[in-house]
Amino acid sequence: MKLRSLASREHRPLIGVTTSEVRPKERVHPVPEGEPIGKEMALGIPYLKAIEEAGGLPVVMPPMAEDAIEPLLDRLDGICLSGGPDLDPALYEAKPHPELGPIEPELDRFELAIAARADAREMPILAICRGTQALNIVRGGALHQHLPDISTEIPHRQTIASTEASHAITVEPGSQLADVVGATEVDLADVNSFHHQAIDRLGDGLRISARAPDGTVEAIEDPSRRFLIGVQWHAETLVHREAEAELFRRFVDACRDDGAEYERVAKREVA
Repeated sequence: MKLRSLASREHRPLIGVTTSEVRPKERVHPVPEGEPIGKEMALGIPYLKAIEEAGGLPVVMPPMAEDAIEPLLDRLDGICLSGGPDLDPALYEAKPHPELGPIEPELDRFELAIAARADAREMPILAICRGTQALNIVRGGALHQHLPDISTEIPHRQTIASTEASHAITVEPGSQLADVVGATEVDLADVNSFHHQAIDRLGDGLRISARAPDGTVEAIEDPSRRFLIGVQWHAETLVHREAEAELFRRFVDACRDDGAEYERVAKREVA
């Protein structure tokens, strides 16, 4: 077993962040001083800032060959599964819905491989929006491909800024999420909403820890793990609120402790 970098042990854990949005060159707007246009990967800066402000060191993970995944995870202390476009329904053995958005099947498979192997290592995982759906698929779950087919009671694609909330959620009392966000009652302040798909069949070992008023799953967790939480809302753009700031702090703390334990075990094995 290789030792992880000591730089991330006592102070700032190294956290990998997935990126799944592909921008074809036709959608790229070049500037005269920039590079030639081509296909690009995109990730919102708020993910990285939220992790950094919580005390972590974020590292963006590009798509790589499968044999690079394990060496990469050897160097990381936790994983943040970010948001993005629709997931390929073939991943959960479903046929495409007519309203399915653009997908990137090969990129999906890489991202799910990262999630599955990090999960198998019991690394801390924080999943957001699409990342929550990906985590559910890794555990054998399935998705509603077109949420308006299930509910139009509330808009799940809000038109206001992501720093603003648009609908309430109900948090399950006694859940890890309730403890993290300090929900002593079943209600939590409104959350934002930017998703086309949602969890249908729940993955193995997961529990639902929050729902929207229309029943849409808004958060999942594994109660057997120190930190494995997925939220359907974009918590990274709401860290000006204490609940979301604490969610990222707890995640980073779990990554720090996990990395320190990894280091202790690795030292014993090479001694």
